[in-house]
Amino acid sequence: MATEEFTDTSGNDESAELSVQAAAAVAYYQVAPGYQVNVRRGPSSASQLIKVLPQGSSVPIRCQTRGETVSGPCGTTDIWDSIAPGQYVSDAYVKTGSSEFVAVRCSG
Repeated sequence: MATEEFTDTSGNDESAELSVQAAAAVAYYQVAPGYQVNVRRGPSSASQLIKVLPQGSSVPIRCQTRGETVSGPCGTTDIWDSIAPGQYVSDAYVKTGSSEFVAVRCSG
């Protein structure tokens, strides 16, 4: 099997390219219509409130983790969606079309 050698002469860092590819793989989902959604520091309603997303928002789901069980317009679930580092919303308020994980599990 032949292999190709690649030399990057563009001056771009390979890790930057991987970051761009990873960002492109992040899917966006709408929050439940008519709801403002709390963004928390961790996967619990007891975690620090960071901000409130306005009605009609879409969020990127970077990864998902289990946390406090929450009931909302999209069901009852213990899945929390990481929308940015250290920022979580309950999947009970995000229209993913699934009651299961739709993204990779958050590490650590």
